[in-house]
Amino acid sequence: FFFISSFLFIFSSFRFVGINASDINYSAGRYDPSVRPPFGAGFEGIGEVVGLGLSASAHYAVGQAVAYFGDGAFAEYVVVPAKKTVPLPSVQPEFLTLLVSGATAYISLNNLGHLSEGEKVLVTAAAGGTGQFAVQFAKKAKCHVIGTCSSDIKAGFLKSIGCDRPVNYKAEDLPVMLHREYPKGIDVVYESVGGDMFDMAINRLAIKGRMIVIGFISGYQTGSGLKPVRTGTLPAKLLQKSASVQGFFLPHFLSEYSEAMKHMLEMYEHGELVCEVDMGEMAPEGKFLGLESVFRAVDYMYLGKNIGKIVVELAHPNSSKL
Repeated sequence: FFFISSFLFIFSSFRFVGINASDINYSAGRYDPSVRPPFGAGFEGIGEVVGLGLSASAHYAVGQAVAYFGDGAFAEYVVVPAKKTVPLPSVQPEFLTLLVSGATAYISLNNLGHLSEGEKVLVTAAAGGTGQFAVQFAKKAKCHVIGTCSSDIKAGFLKSIGCDRPVNYKAEDLPVMLHREYPKGIDVVYESVGGDMFDMAINRLAIKGRMIVIGFISGYQTGSGLKPVRTGTLPAKLLQKSASVQGFFLPHFLSEYSEAMKHMLEMYEHGELVCEVDMGEMAPEGKFLGLESVFRAVDYMYLGKNIGKIVVELAHPNSSKL
């Protein structure tokens, strides 16, 4: 399991691309303000190799299943550096869930979470693409996991993957529940919502509590991409509890990516990891098929409808044009 420095050409008969909350940040130019349209969007996809550079042919074969993690993934055909690819056992959407969502949870919790048995871990947006993995990895570390979600159906899913205390925040008062059931506070918060959720989680940190910020989706659709938080008293709150807040951005940890993917693939193949995929079967206009459905998939995510990772299926090669 390794990366290679050469180029290959990838296409899949049943190729899939993943939807991420940050897709709209990238397309809005927030990641790289110097980029001007037109430019490729999308961060991840899986398919089959249809062409190879000379040096890549020593490690790959035409028809081999491969995943890629990089810019411009929303495409039927892509040319990608082999160093950004991962060989796969087969082309199936469950593997796609690991490329960004799974890797973010795995590497951030390993590096910043410092999880210990019995600690209380709060995962916000726990039934989403990356939240589902944060729940499972925290449980594997023998922690007690609380997961926030927006429906009873999602709460049921969280229970099925081992979450000790799913919370439908639309039916329960989350701050009141946390104060009542966890009076000593939360040891680790895996936070991806921002805004009021961030403020609430800061207030509920335990002594020596750690918050990992992997996103702030509640603000992405605003003009600035941010929703204000109450940071005025943040230094005092952290000092009083010897607590910490750390950000995590996956591209800064690529030296650990290969090993993380290897371990997660092994866990999935051994039945030790659930990789929930949502392909829009319950969406009003039906399953997400083809590049033209990417915008529907993004809207579906921002409506909070998905359970697990949102995945778009692209066209069969017989119906695509090279």
